[in-house]
Amino acid sequence: MVVEPSLTFTSKLPLTQCTRFNFRTFRWMQTMIFAIEEINREGKLLPNVSLGYKIYDSCSTPHQALKAAMELMSSENAGGERQGQGICRGAVSAVIGDGGSTQSLVVARFLGVFHVPQVSYFSSCACLSDKKEFPAFLRTMPSDFFQVDALVQLVKHFGWTWVGVIAGDDAYGRNGANIFADEVQKLGTCVALHEVIPKNRAQKAISAIISNIRSSGARVVLVFAVEQDAAALFDEVLREGLNGIQWLASEAWSTAAVLSTPKKYHAVLQGSMGFAIRRVHIPGLQDFLLRLHPSSPGASEDPFLIPFWEEVFQCSLGKGSVQLPCTGKEDLKNVENIYSDVSQLRISYNVYKAVYAIVYALRSLGGCEDGKGPFAQQACPDAYNIQPWQLLHYIKQVEYITSFGDEITFDRNGDPAAAYDLVNWQLSPSEGIKFVTIGKFDESVSNRQQTLQIQSEDVVWNGNQTQVPLSVCSKICPPGTRKAIRPNFPICCHDCVVCTAGEISNQTDAIECVRCLPEFWSNRDRTACILKQVEFLSFSDTMGITLMAISLMGSFCTCAVVFVFSYHRTTPVVRANNSMLSFLLLFSLTLCFLCSLTFIGRPSQWSCMFRRTAFGITFVLCISCILGKTIVVLMAFKATLPGSTVMKWFGPAQQKAIISLCTLVQVIICTVWLTVAPPTPRKLIPRESAIVILLCDEGSPVAFSLVLGYIGLLACLCLLLAFLARKLPDNFNEARLITFSMLIFCAVWVAFIPAYISSPGKYSTVTEVFAILASSYGLLGCIFAPKCYLILFRPEKNTRKHLMSRMDKF
Repeated sequence: MVVEPSLTFTSKLPLTQCTRFNFRTFRWMQTMIFAIEEINREGKLLPNVSLGYKIYDSCSTPHQALKAAMELMSSENAGGERQGQGICRGAVSAVIGDGGSTQSLVVARFLGVFHVPQVSYFSSCACLSDKKEFPAFLRTMPSDFFQVDALVQLVKHFGWTWVGVIAGDDAYGRNGANIFADEVQKLGTCVALHEVIPKNRAQKAISAIISNIRSSGARVVLVFAVEQDAAALFDEVLREGLNGIQWLASEAWSTAAVLSTPKKYHAVLQGSMGFAIRRVHIPGLQDFLLRLHPSSPGASEDPFLIPFWEEVFQCSLGKGSVQLPCTGKEDLKNVENIYSDVSQLRISYNVYKAVYAIVYALRSLGGCEDGKGPFAQQACPDAYNIQPWQLLHYIKQVEYITSFGDEITFDRNGDPAAAYDLVNWQLSPSEGIKFVTIGKFDESVSNRQQTLQIQSEDVVWNGNQTQVPLSVCSKICPPGTRKAIRPNFPICCHDCVVCTAGEISNQTDAIECVRCLPEFWSNRDRTACILKQVEFLSFSDTMGITLMAISLMGSFCTCAVVFVFSYHRTTPVVRANNSMLSFLLLFSLTLCFLCSLTFIGRPSQWSCMFRRTAFGITFVLCISCILGKTIVVLMAFKATLPGSTVMKWFGPAQQKAIISLCTLVQVIICTVWLTVAPPTPRKLIPRESAIVILLCDEGSPVAFSLVLGYIGLLACLCLLLAFLARKLPDNFNEARLITFSMLIFCAVWVAFIPAYISSPGKYSTVTEVFAILASSYGLLGCIFAPKCYLILFRPEKNTRKHLMSRMDKF
């Protein structure tokens, strides 16, 4: 507390006076001294270096905090002066504090101008994470952003939809409460009331807050305030007899002794819960705290010791006081108060970590190697003239593990990783309050659903109840429905709406309908998910039957051509068109027609692998035969030239070798494909559909592209060669037929690619089967239909004389 001077401006301004003594804050100060002396004593982290400190009392007020910061920055010997063989640094290198967020806001703005690192141990306002406004501010206290996240998850966990929020009138309370109100409403929970405890703690204003709590009907109320403001609120709660409220505590008072120690609050706050930062036991700290005595060496230089001693023992160390004089035999070991109580070291641990963070930064700074520094031209800082901005750089990079196993780092906002204990205020057998840990929150957990863990069975609620208190605004919605916002009403005052298709709610008062798992669909009542109907291109489908009939028809037509060619194999048309390659081509076309059948039926591991490889190999065999025929046509023409011996290089053996080599390449590609990433069955599950589509996944898109690309390459090569041979002098030039067939083939497969990509569900399989059948019919029709027509219907032209007539003329 602080007593403000009279600002009449008629005389010299008197000094501001701080009143009352805060044992808890004094323990934090002693913890800092303990940590510094521990580091100096051990000498491992900073060998040959002793840390010093200067302590100011901010009286928990912004202007006193700013005044202290200004005095620190204007200290004498700012450049440091030599004393003996060492250097005593007079300028401040880093600041630890302040405790309150409001004070830290003021100090951080001032120190940020000079880039003096400020490490706070208790300022949790999320606003301090703004590095544009507070570039030199860091903290070992988690940001309220994470505490709010924990509180929001707590509200969600217990299903509260109608909560009240009460904030302290400072940066900590207002910012935290505003963020909570914004975030909790995103979950569909309403803020029943949002009040602010005035700093003057006027009874009339606080009484109005109590009345609003009563009239709101909220059974759950969050108090986001420092312990002094919370105490003023609960004093009025006791005065007006407000009962039956489940209080949620922010970490500022969740373990506050000022509320948990006096028995008068027990009836109201029993069952309260809130988040508190991690508790540890610091070895040796209690002995260090109890060492204080007015007669100890250096006690006269401690301005806080005498007020502390007089407050603890209610005696006087000075003359002329109305209090009884101290005897000198007083011993702190015989007193139990919040100062000597080390069972709840939470903020003290933050102070401890803040000191070590600066020390580890100094250690890294001192260990900088010339030419490897982090500053301009890889320069290192001068260890004898450390600039604050240089130390700030190293503090931001600090990463160490405490002796308690906690990893300490700062993120880009200067915040540590957030970890809280969820504590529940329960009455002990001695009728005192004990803080029972009933859960924890850890934002570093990768699984979002596990950041908050609660042992609900260990919770004792307000009024010593074991049932979760109900805090709602509207009636409960039955299963199969969800809550819908009423126009011009808070979102938790709702109507019940039937879940849409594909969603269910199997519990009462569902905030939202739950979408069924991908393979399930909602039943008629929207209360359960049932299996979706499975769909694939089957033999019983109309589409499947049609494609199967077309495929078998193509196979039958191919066999008919084989029969015609076999019956008329001695005729000039059959002999002139390389009957061996023709029969092999007809065989491969039969396989092409039949391989389309593998695409029909329920996909399985083997069918998926077989359909892809069968398709790729049979089509390459087919195109290879056509390529061989095209090459033979070209070479046959050159062989008619006088003295040409080219045909000896393209005899039947060489033709078989070309076909085998071309097909072998595709076999290798398919073998690698099946080995590395084979096609597998896959379920295509549209969200807004009641069916599950089974199809084959390509496995490796690269391998699938290579298979198609290789077919396309052979087709293009064949088309090019046939195009070059289309005008050769022959009355029945097969190159023209091959050119036209390959044009159709290429057109079908070029159109197939975009159609395949854009076709939904099983229709992508239909598109692929259609492309196989269309290209197969195109090859069969363009290459063999004219020949069959000539053989069967124009036998007078099926003579050697007719076929060679143009050759003779040439």
